[in-house]
Amino acid sequence: MGRTGKIHSVETCGTLDGPGLRYVVFFQGCPLRCQYCHNPDTWKISDGKEVSVDEIMEDILKYKSFMEFSGGGVTASGGEPLVQYKFLEDLFKRCKEEGIHTALDTSGCISISNVKEVIKYTDLVLLDIKSYDVERYKVVTGVAATSTLEFARYLSDINKSMWIRYVLVPGLTDDFNDIKQLAYFISTLRNVERIELLPFHKMGEYKWKELGYEYKLKETEPPSQDMIERVKNIFKEYELNIK
Repeated sequence: MGRTGKIHSVETCGTLDGPGLRYVVFFQGCPLRCQYCHNPDTWKISDGKEVSVDEIMEDILKYKSFMEFSGGGVTASGGEPLVQYKFLEDLFKRCKEEGIHTALDTSGCISISNVKEVIKYTDLVLLDIKSYDVERYKVVTGVAATSTLEFARYLSDINKSMWIRYVLVPGLTDDFNDIKQLAYFISTLRNVERIELLPFHKMGEYKWKELGYEYKLKETEPPSQDMIERVKNIFKEYELNIK
């Protein structure tokens, strides 16, 4: 059966997590507790469904023609896929043997030394940077600053294709000075193809309630169009491709 791991669910025709039509595998387990997380049901690895690489690949191959036609592939999301880096490595290795494009949606919060093999089989990294500021990072995620920026620098050093994702939350991640520092940092990297600015939404709020967690952002509204444009302009000042 091959190596097994814990997943939350799959999405067979995703369009938001990389180019083309994507088969998205949502991995179970995450060390972060982001205030705006819309998948809190992926936090505990013990809650996941155990599956083998063979089982997932059997299903993935049913959609291979759709992926090839659309320029898509397989995306590992979560949760945090790198929590299960050995399982992910085996999955991505099999995907590459089948000629399938691979994308990794990650916060980069795992030691680089553990995941270099995974990166070898990864075509594109979708790196979610929570904040450039150390103190703000802890407020956003509930944990001390991780190796995200170091991870980004490593990907630049090996010239691995990367999209940067930034979630814009009024009152939490909308500090313009922090964003400007982040934009400057990204401008020093050589491998960033685009920036995806993701406006805050409350689509996962009901999950927090169901799980008995306190949702601290229930009074927070999505960012205004004016705020979104101001933030986009900061990234554009550094000649970054912002979506």
